[in-house]
Amino acid sequence: MKKVTLAVISIAALFCSAASAETWPSKPIKLVVPYAPGGYTDGVSRITARFMEKDLGQTVVVENRAGGGGIVGTDFLSKSANDGYTLCVCSVGAVSVAPVAQKTSYDPLKSFRPISIVSTIPQTVIVNPSLPINSIEELVSYAKANPGKLNYGSSGAGGLMYFSVALFEARTGTKMVHVPFKGGAPATAAVVSGEVNLTFTNMTDALPQMEAKTVRALAVTSKDRSEFTPQLPTIAEKILPNYNVESWNGVMAPAGTPEAIIQKLSATYKKMAADPEVKKQMAVLGASTVFTTPDEYQGRINAEVEQWRTLLKEISGKK
Repeated sequence: MKKVTLAVISIAALFCSAASAETWPSKPIKLVVPYAPGGYTDGVSRITARFMEKDLGQTVVVENRAGGGGIVGTDFLSKSANDGYTLCVCSVGAVSVAPVAQKTSYDPLKSFRPISIVSTIPQTVIVNPSLPINSIEELVSYAKANPGKLNYGSSGAGGLMYFSVALFEARTGTKMVHVPFKGGAPATAAVVSGEVNLTFTNMTDALPQMEAKTVRALAVTSKDRSEFTPQLPTIAEKILPNYNVESWNGVMAPAGTPEAIIQKLSATYKKMAADPEVKKQMAVLGASTVFTTPDEYQGRINAEVEQWRTLLKEISGKK
C-alpha cells in the first residue's frame, strides 16, 4: 500500500510540474543581479529584463544582491525554488572562477541549470605608455629579460583578472609581481598613473583610457578579435594559440527547474540575441550580444572550471 501511495504522489507531482510549466509565467519573475546597481552586470541585466517582459508578457523584477564578488547573489539562486520564477544573470567570476579559488556553498557544475550566455566582453592587455613595450610579443620578451621587474594590477587574488595573467605567465614562462586592488577600475587607474606597469582589464574599463591615450593597448584575451577594437590582435593569434579568456554574463536557474520552462526561456534569449535594439544597448556597455543553448552554456562552464583547476594546481606546485 505504501509503495502504491508513493507512486501516486510521484505521478501527481509530475503532472503538477508539467501543468506549471505549461502556464508559466503566470506571475512576476525575479531576476537576481549579484552585483550593485549601476555596474556592468546590472546594465546587462536590465536590458535582459526589458526584453523578457516584452517577449514573455510578464513583469520581470530586477533584484540586486551584491557581495563577495558575485558569490552572495549566486548563492541565493542556488537556494531558490526551482519553479522558474527566480533567475539570475550570473558572471564568469562567480560561477567558473570563485568556486575554484575558494570554498563556496554552491557547486558550479551541479547547483544550477544554465540557460544562455547573453553577453561577452574580452579583457584587454594595457600597459603604461612610458614602458618600451608596443606589442604582446614585446611584453613577453621584456618580461623574460627582466624577471620580476614588471608588476600588474588586478581585482584581487582569485579573480578573473588575476587568473588570466597567471595563465599568461604559465604559458609564456614569464613572472611578474602581482599588486591587488579593490576592483578592476582601480587596477586600470593604477596603470594610467604609473603605480603599476600593466593589467588585463575588462574592455569597458579599458576603452575610455585607450581613447584618451593614457594607456597603450597590446591585445585582447578572447579567441576572436573584438568588434569594438578590430585593430587589436588576440593573444591567441600572436603567441598562444589556445589562450581564450572572456568575461560573460548569462542567465541561470536553480537546478531542477522544469525543462519546458528552460526551453521557453532559451527561445526568448535566442530572439533577444538577434534584436537590433538589444545589440545597440549592449554595445554601449562594450559588450557583444550572444546566444548559447543550455547545453553549450553548461559545456563552457565545465571547460572553464577544469582550466582554472588545472592552472591552480600548476601555480600552487601541486601534481
